[in-house]
Amino acid sequence: MTHDAASPSPTPRADRRGRIGRLGEDLAVEFVTARGWSVLARNWRTRYGELDLIAADGAVLVFVEVKTRASRVFGDPAEAVTPEKLSRMHRLARSWLAEQEHEYTQIRFDVIGVRLDPRDPLDVAMADVRHHPGVFL
Repeated sequence: MTHDAASPSPTPRADRRGRIGRLGEDLAVEFVTARGWSVLARNWRTRYGELDLIAADGAVLVFVEVKTRASRVFGDPAEAVTPEKLSRMHRLARSWLAEQEHEYTQIRFDVIGVRLDPRDPLDVAMADVRHHPGVFL
C-alpha cells in the first residue's frame, strides 16, 4: 500500500486520540438529547476552527465544547478549555449565527467534560460525563 506524501496516514497516537474524541462527542450528544435538547450541528468547521456541538436547550442556543480524556492524570477535561479557546468559540459562534435565518435571543456557551476509563476507554458504561453550563471568558 502506498500513501500520498501530501496526506500521510495518521500515527497510532493521533488515530487513538481521534477515536477517543469522537466517542466523547457521541456521549455528549447522548447526554444533551437525553435532556431534551435538539442537536443543530456537530463538528461545524470553518478555516478558523471548529464548534463541537451546537444545540437548542428549549429557547436557548447552546455552543458546546466537548473535552474527552482517557487518563486521570490531567484532572477534569473541562480544565483544558482555555480563555483563548473560549474566545475562538465566540468568534466561531458569530460566524455560525451569521449563516442562520433564525434569530436567537438567548445564547450560552457550555463545556461537557468526558472521562473515559483508562483501562478500557471504549467501555461507555464507565464514562463520567460532566456538564459545565454557562462558561464565560
